[in-house]
Parts: sequence; structure tokens; C-alpha cells
Amino acid sequence: MIASDLSVLILRIGLAVVFIAHGYNHVFGGGKIAGTARWFAGLGMRPGMLHAWTASLTELGAGLLLLLGLATPLGCAGVIGTMAVAFVTNHVRNGFFIFRPGEGYEYVLTLMIAAAALGGIGAGRWSLDHTIGWFEPAGWPGFTLAVVAGLGGAAVLLAACWRPDREAER
Repeated sequence: MIASDLSVLILRIGLAVVFIAHGYNHVFGGGKIAGTARWFAGLGMRPGMLHAWTASLTELGAGLLLLLGLATPLGCAGVIGTMAVAFVTNHVRNGFFIFRPGEGYEYVLTLMIAAAALGGIGAGRWSLDHTIGWFEPAGWPGFTLAVVAGLGGAAVLLAACWRPDREAER
């Protein structure tokens, strides 16, 4: 049992660190939030500033939830949702491999798969979810919540706000 608890903890913390770093970089790195907003607007997310903040805060919040093992399926939904939007708006057109020009989708797909799996496995015994009895055991409800909320949120966001410049793509 200790090996599986440790494995879940490693997966949870690994995803958390990636997402906290990603959100932090969007807000404070490189071009800061203004640069992130320009990039998002260039991808067709309108308005760019709103989506830069939405994605960044979702990444930071989902990362924090995963780090704590608190409301883990909701944290997983945040990972799945933000990566699904990235998949559609930026990565899918570049093919599978991330080392290709424009960056392919293997990285975002891997993060979505890991988050879906963690949603179904649950946060493990070394988590706040376990301590307070939330999502215990996670199973199908946790998996379903993570995947449906993540992909559903991404679909609604894309339908409402993604307006790619078709001329720029030609």
C-alpha cells in the first residue's frame, strides 16, 4: 500500500509543480501577463487579457489543489480544461511531436491523460481529500467529474470565445 500511496503522491505533486510553474510563468515570466494576453489573442482567444488571466489563475489554482490533494477531481478538471484549450488553439495543427515547429500536442495530451487518470485514482491517503473524506474513493465519480468538467468547460470556452483569424492560418 505504501508504494501505491507514494506513486499517487509523486503523480499529484508532479502535475502540481508543472501547473504552478506554468501559471506563474504566464503571469510573471517573459512578457508577463500582457505578453501572455497578446499571445492568446494571436491564437484567437478573445479578449486576450481575460483569457490570459483565466488560464493563468486556473493553472495556479489547479496546481495548488493537486499539491494539497484537495478537491482533486476539480484540480484535474482544471488541468484537462486548460490543456484541451491549448490542444485545440495551438498544438493540434502542428502534429504529434513537441519538437516540431510550433510544438506538437504530445505534451498537452500527456498532461490531460495523467490528470484523467489521477481523477479516477484519487489523491491517495497522503492528501487533504483523504483526511476530510472528500472524493473517497474517487473511482468513476472522480474520473467523470475531472473529464466532463474539464472537456465540457473547454468546449464552452472555445465555442464562446475562440475566434481564430482564418486568413492568418493560410
